[in-house]
Amino acid sequence: MSFGRLERSQGSKPMSDINMTPLVDVMLVLVVIFIITAPLMTSAIKLDLPKTEAAKPVDAPKFVAIVVDKSGQIFLNDQVTSLTQLSESLAKAAQNSIETEVQLRADETVPYGKVVEVMGVAQKAGLSRIGFIAEAKTETKSPN
Repeated sequence: MSFGRLERSQGSKPMSDINMTPLVDVMLVLVVIFIITAPLMTSAIKLDLPKTEAAKPVDAPKFVAIVVDKSGQIFLNDQVTSLTQLSESLAKAAQNSIETEVQLRADETVPYGKVVEVMGVAQKAGLSRIGFIAEAKTETKSPN
């Protein structure tokens, strides 16, 4: 009498590959979040900009953002600064590139003299390209 062996089939081998689908899903969600939140981070200082029909967004490759708020405080790239510090920083920017544009945002209640003073500091530092940032005027329909 002979004894036969029972054939055992080999079980499936464990999977050693990494599933990339969840990683790709998470990365796509993060990209969408950054795309949505990036425009919201342009300026953290709340201003009431004057409105004009000629205001258009300007995409300058190199620029320095100067803000003068309602109280007359001066901000350089969202950092509080004095006129002497502003002069030094703008002189450094002018040394890097004479084509650097100064984008000046001033609240509409700021006295004209303060704005001219900031413009004078920029021109004295060697930056002659100054752009004024304003909001587009919203059209109101008149009832007919």
